[in-house]
Amino acid sequence: MTTTPTKAEKSRILLDLKPALDGYAGIPQETRLLFRGLRSMDSCDVEGLIQHGARKLRSAVPPRGKQLPASKQINRLSRVVVSLYEKPYSSVYDTVVDAIDHYFSRSLLRGRALIGLSIHPGVFESALFDDFIWRTFFNKTLTPRDKELVTSARYRVLNTPRRLLHRVGLAGIKYSSTPRYVKLDTRGFDYFLAQTPFPARVSRGTRMIVRYHDAVPILLPHTINDKAFHQASHFYALQQNVRSRAWFSCVSEATRHDLLKIFPEVESRSSVIHNIVSAEYFEDDTPKGLIVQIVGNRLASVDEFETNIGGIRFDDKGSQGQGFDYLLMVSTLEPRKNHMLLLSAWEKLKYTSMPDLKLVVVGSAGWDSASILRGFKPWAERSDLFYLNNVPSAELRVLYKHAAATVCPSVAEGFDYSGVEAMRSGGLVISSDIPVHREIYQNASEYFSPYSTDDAFMAIRRVLSKDSASLRERLRAEGRKVSENYTPRSILPKWQEFFRKQNEIQSGSSA
Repeated sequence: MTTTPTKAEKSRILLDLKPALDGYAGIPQETRLLFRGLRSMDSCDVEGLIQHGARKLRSAVPPRGKQLPASKQINRLSRVVVSLYEKPYSSVYDTVVDAIDHYFSRSLLRGRALIGLSIHPGVFESALFDDFIWRTFFNKTLTPRDKELVTSARYRVLNTPRRLLHRVGLAGIKYSSTPRYVKLDTRGFDYFLAQTPFPARVSRGTRMIVRYHDAVPILLPHTINDKAFHQASHFYALQQNVRSRAWFSCVSEATRHDLLKIFPEVESRSSVIHNIVSAEYFEDDTPKGLIVQIVGNRLASVDEFETNIGGIRFDDKGSQGQGFDYLLMVSTLEPRKNHMLLLSAWEKLKYTSMPDLKLVVVGSAGWDSASILRGFKPWAERSDLFYLNNVPSAELRVLYKHAAATVCPSVAEGFDYSGVEAMRSGGLVISSDIPVHREIYQNASEYFSPYSTDDAFMAIRRVLSKDSASLRERLRAEGRKVSENYTPRSILPKWQEFFRKQNEIQSGSSA
């Protein structure tokens, strides 16, 4: 017989929510799903840490000390909300303090780091601001039925921007190969769960857990934006986390393998728990005719070209007009994602055996996307390619289901949600032959070299050809089985076991 832990027995976890501000997919999506998942576990008491990447937030309510009157407390929390978007009104005193703080901020934090003083996150009680919490952090991924679960949590606000914490640490590399980072006051929490290498230390009695997604900024620095800063901030924060005895929960074995290449000493402090796929992806009976409406409504607005949608239509009998058969790619536009290779392979298909095959690309424009958009231009103007963004999951599910195939051509990934989401939605997957895809997609994908247009062309043609019905049926069946591995019912017990073992280690070290 099992018993439900009391509040005092629960593991108290502070979870980093900063990535949830950054977009729809990837790490932002995993952040929301993990917060929701851990909140649903009886063994955990989870709070969220709110922090902006570049903007200084207003201070929330101090966790200790004199209680503020209700009106002042509400006003202070309201100003926190405002500061996420713009600077709130301030008194002369506040303005002077802000100006001094802005001018000396790095030096002051550097001093705190050197002498060991902590920075203190304030408390944000969400009861009066549940709409803000929901819209700002969670509704891009979670469903309305999750709202009460996540907005009823308590939150902490760290007003210091994440980028500034990185810069404080990086300032130290002028004098040492092991720069000293500032300490975050995490007293009262058993664990601090960071979603990326975190540029701060934690209080004694709190164990840091780094959710490690990929080593791209270190091993493929030529594929990232703002190369010098992102490479250095990732490496030195990661080095600090390693040396402070953090544990690493990697999103794939491929990611763990890369981590151990860089820091082999964390082998005993690293493990793998795959990402959770959203419950919004499942097989349903939405008709294919809806695709044309989705494409028309979700076209991205770009300066490079104007998409011609006047000629597209759907004929479910397939005897007149266009049946709208298409390949789908879901990913941010950036070089590492390999859009240009897919574009070249798709062009070769159109020039040969599949002249009516469309290409639908979903994702926001990332760094160095101009050349990708130039490649899209001639095809978009003739109603053959459609670039979409801000597609909600309910519509993306329809795109996955009815695509001739979802193609995942990346050169490197930590997990790659799009293939799993396609499988959950009843779609077919064709992906680049990289270790993480082999690990995550297993036998539910057809593979091709991420460096060969011809190989991608042949893999897509092999799956889509008229005499490959048995191959498509096998891939679809395997996809249903494989994608089950990433549902909450499969992943959350692994987190339960992870924290059980961590508690045993903590108890053993304090005995």
